[in-house]
Amino acid sequence: MPVRNYTYYDYTLSLCPECLQRVGAKIIIEDDLVFMTKRCPDHGFFKTKIATDVEYYKNIRNYNKASEMPLHFGTDVAYGCPYDCGLCVDHEQHSCLSIVEVTDRCNLTCPTCYAMSSPHYGSHRSLEEIEAMFDTIVRNEGEPDVVQISGGEPTIHPEFFKIMDIAKSKPIKHLMLNTNGIRIANDPGFAEKLATYAPEFEIYLQFDSFKPEVLEDFRGKDLTDVRMKALAKLNELNLSTTLVVVLQQGKNIDEIGKIIDFALKQQCVRGITFQPVEIAGRNRDDSASEKITLTEVRQEILNQFPALNSDDLIPVPCNPDALAMGYILKLNDEIIPLTRYINPADLLNNESKNTIVYEQDEGLKMQLIDIFSTGISVDKVQPKVNQLLCCLPEVVAPDLGYDNLFRIIIMNFMDAHDFDVRAVKKSCVHIVNKDLKLIPFETMNLFYRDDKQKRLEELRKDTRVLF
Repeated sequence: MPVRNYTYYDYTLSLCPECLQRVGAKIIIEDDLVFMTKRCPDHGFFKTKIATDVEYYKNIRNYNKASEMPLHFGTDVAYGCPYDCGLCVDHEQHSCLSIVEVTDRCNLTCPTCYAMSSPHYGSHRSLEEIEAMFDTIVRNEGEPDVVQISGGEPTIHPEFFKIMDIAKSKPIKHLMLNTNGIRIANDPGFAEKLATYAPEFEIYLQFDSFKPEVLEDFRGKDLTDVRMKALAKLNELNLSTTLVVVLQQGKNIDEIGKIIDFALKQQCVRGITFQPVEIAGRNRDDSASEKITLTEVRQEILNQFPALNSDDLIPVPCNPDALAMGYILKLNDEIIPLTRYINPADLLNNESKNTIVYEQDEGLKMQLIDIFSTGISVDKVQPKVNQLLCCLPEVVAPDLGYDNLFRIIIMNFMDAHDFDVRAVKKSCVHIVNKDLKLIPFETMNLFYRDDKQKRLEELRKDTRVLF
């Protein structure tokens, strides 16, 4: 009998990249790669590479854990995922990270912007609207783990520091500011005022490349001097910072190791988030061939930063399809990978076999208790940092601070090409929209922004999307 040239592995629901119609999708293994194949009745056949490491892809299902629900759901199920976001009662994960977009506007017009922000696009939110957005998160989460103030570029909002004060008045465990760093670099006293909101505060700083041509391609201009000036100020203040790196095939993949080396030498930097480019917003016209998969990023980290091995970058249980993580302990000039000591099977069974102790001659002890708990506990140093992120380890170490821990996160935001309903149901990064509903990051950029709403309504009316 004839034999197909691939192995059928799984089935899911996806989207047509052309019309966003919901379509069935097969997951297949072919030539030691994992692909998603799907067919739209109107636009034909699509095939998208979703993983380059077959064993890693198969293993992610072993990292699933029981879902943590929000305290409040915003919508019922009427049309089926992803057309009911809000969060709907069928969503499988609370908001590990909630995003408040305080403005549509930006002081850049980045070609990679998923939100279409620019100096003239949209408007600033009022303080009343913004406080209602924060209150929506609190209603859903009680004490939100992490809330990120974003935009557009949030620092250009005319009442920016009033927004910061509102945020700090809420029971938010850890506050982040998503920024391109221009005001930090160029506005005297701005960084110093930001530092007054520490310690439960962190900068989420764009940092895509050391190459001027890549920055011009991604951001519309060479921001090298801006990034270095901003980091110099943040280092001077030791204001906790995460570097955020958008990755695109043929552009900056070869810089991954160099960026990690650089980040580890910065006093203020607590980690790096690598984000494969999402084909949304101004990226809509980009070729899907410029995307890079999570497993390709993971392999490049291992190739370019040999201090880590394959046990040091593992799936994050709240959404293992879309997130991978690794942790490093920084002690003076010493770098100690931590994740390799974790046995995920024991952790997911709530057993306590995974405690490890790191000892130095001085008697310093560090217990890595549970990499899937809610954060770092650094007694007598930063008592509230133990509630930082659901995907950070819990560390009991009275002599260590947050600046001793360095994290590497790979965050793959799906688009219509690689959309997988199984993963989006576990999305834990949510944006508060103008209707005060929490929308998963991926579906927000596909369906729930202003210019996408008309298409969403059309899809909802189409009987093919109904149960």
